[in-house]
Amino acid sequence: MATALLCVLCVFFCLTSSQNFKLKFKPATKPVRLFTEEELRRYDGSEEAQPVYMAVKGVVFDVTTGKEFYGKDAPYNALVGKDSTRAVAKMSLDPADLTSDTSGLSEEQLTSLDSVFEGTYKTKYPIVGYTASRILKEDGSPDEDFKPEDQPQFQIKDEF
Repeated sequence: MATALLCVLCVFFCLTSSQNFKLKFKPATKPVRLFTEEELRRYDGSEEAQPVYMAVKGVVFDVTTGKEFYGKDAPYNALVGKDSTRAVAKMSLDPADLTSDTSGLSEEQLTSLDSVFEGTYKTKYPIVGYTASRILKEDGSPDEDFKPEDQPQFQIKDEF
């Protein structure tokens, strides 16, 4: 009887522990990858069989489920296949704004960018990677300030 009770308690403990583990650490469904500008351009919605990707703040999102907005000939297709951070901040489709450059943006635009990034992209679309510019400096050297564990959807340092 004591052995059976011990087994039941052990199973209960294991199940409870695994539930707590699942709540604390959600494993990534796919490995996160690094995209160069050229690689990201391949996912611009022009190929029906390809997923549609766009980057905001250096984070690459799979926006394929929003093809009616981002797919070929859709109203926001200009935003995909690149990092469109400035355009999202300014709510602009001007070709000059289709860049990751945020210099010169107003506080209001930066606040809007953060709001759309957190409230729309991070909540609606899966993260599939990061742009090289997010973790590399302009000269191609590693950015010492980049910490994978501080990035959206990174759970551990060696997931990258």
